[in-house]
Amino acid sequence: MITEKIILGIDPGTTIMGYGLIKVVGKEMQFLQLNELQLKKYKDHYLKLKLIFERTVELIDTFKPDEIAIEAPFFGKNVQSMLKLGRAQGVAMAAGLSRQIPITEYSPKKIKMAITGNGNASKEQVAKMLQNLLKLKELPKNFDATDGLAAAVCHFYNAGKISIGKSYTGWTAFVKQNEGRVKK
Repeated sequence: MITEKIILGIDPGTTIMGYGLIKVVGKEMQFLQLNELQLKKYKDHYLKLKLIFERTVELIDTFKPDEIAIEAPFFGKNVQSMLKLGRAQGVAMAAGLSRQIPITEYSPKKIKMAITGNGNASKEQVAKMLQNLLKLKELPKNFDATDGLAAAVCHFYNAGKISIGKSYTGWTAFVKQNEGRVKK
């Protein structure tokens, strides 16, 4: 019996949200789509979050993914940037959770390692490897879309492994695994 599933990968951001979709048939990956949501022109941070949520729900309703892989925020020195990135990730996760889709989070290093074998690979190296793996004719000018696709491919490569990062199947699971983050 051949199993099929669709994986949505998301690279959350408040300037550009990259995303990619793959279909898994048996043990083979098939490329479906990669694109990005441009948010630069919007000044209102809350409007950006609303648009991220709506686009994620739209992708879910259109492609019916079975699982979502999301890139975890990179911990930089700018606290304001981290907060904004965390919010973007949170609304993308909320969109998936609102549709009861399991979500798995991967660090940028883990994604790069899964795609290139090097956790310190450049965005260009990741994009080129994806182009070869999925036989993409051309790459987008921004690497946010390939970063989203890379999250989906990373999830495919990590399927069935014991420890694949943080995984949530719904609000209850999220709260249970993050009790220290929940105000009572």
